[in-house]
Amino acid sequence: MMPEKARPFIDVHPTVADALTAGRPVVALESTIITHGMPYPDNSAMAANVEKIIRDEGATPATIAVIGGRLKIGLSDAEREALAKTTGAMKLSRADLGFALVQGRTGGTTVAATMIAAHLAGISVFATGGIGGVHKGAEKSFDISADLDELARTPVIVVSAGAKAILDIEKTLEVLETRGVPVVAFGSDVMPAFWSRQSPFAAPLRLDTAEAIADFFKVRRVFGTDGGMLIANPVPEADEIAAEVMAAHIEAAQQAAEAQRVSGKAVTPFLLAKILELTGGASLRTNIALVENNARLAARIARAL
Repeated sequence: MMPEKARPFIDVHPTVADALTAGRPVVALESTIITHGMPYPDNSAMAANVEKIIRDEGATPATIAVIGGRLKIGLSDAEREALAKTTGAMKLSRADLGFALVQGRTGGTTVAATMIAAHLAGISVFATGGIGGVHKGAEKSFDISADLDELARTPVIVVSAGAKAILDIEKTLEVLETRGVPVVAFGSDVMPAFWSRQSPFAAPLRLDTAEAIADFFKVRRVFGTDGGMLIANPVPEADEIAAEVMAAHIEAAQQAAEAQRVSGKAVTPFLLAKILELTGGASLRTNIALVENNARLAARIARAL
C-alpha cells in the first residue's frame, strides 16, 4: 500500500495500476540503463523490447523514472522515447531522488532508487542489467554503490546478471554477506560476471527455478526478514563475451578513467562507454541480451509470486 504522503509526487501508469489492483504480476525496470547505460537509439529499442518480453511472459512492465519532478511508475511509449533522447538527465539514487522531485528535474533511477519506488508501489520483482557494488580501489576511494545498502533494507527481488564486471566482485559479495543479503545464482554454482557467464567466485546460494526463488522470498517475508534478494542470472551462452577477453578491456578502461580523474557517479557510465568503444560494440549487444534474459526470468518469478 503506497503511503498517502508519497502520492502527490507519484504517477502510476494506468496499466500498472490496473495490474496491481487486480493482483496480477508486475515487474519493475530501472531507467539509468536508458539515460546513462546505452546510446540512442539502442537504449530506446532495448527498453521497448524488454517491456514486450515481460508482457509476452504474462506480466506487466513498470519502467521507473523521474520526469519533470514526477516519479513515474510505468512509462507511456512517448515518455520512454523522450527519456531515451534526454541529455543531462540526473543519475538518481537514494540520496538525491527527493531532490529531483522537489526541483522538478528529470533522471534515470539506479537500482537503489528503483527498489525504493517499486516497494512504494507494491512491486516485489525488479529486472536490471547489473547491480552497482564495490569499485576496484575502494580501499582508497571508498567508492561503494548505494545499491548494496538498498538490497539490505528494501524487500524487492532484484534479477541481474550479477554485479557489473567493472567492479570488484569479490568485495561486493563480501559486503552483501555482511549486510545479510541472499545472493542466489540461477542455475549456476558460480557467480556470473555481467558480460561473462562465469567469474572465479562461487555462488553463495543456487536455485534452478523461478518457483523456488519465489518460495524463498515468501519464507523470508513470513519470518519478517528485512531486505531484498539478489538473483544472479548468467547471460545466455550464445551472447557472452569470455571473461579473459573482457578483463583486458576493463583494465584499459579503468586506466583511462584514472588518467582522466573520473570519479563518483561518472565512473560507471564512463567505463561502460569506454568498453563499448574497445569492444567495437560487442559489449552493447551482450548488455542488451542479458537485460532481456533477466526480464524474462523476472516475469516468471513475478508470476510464481
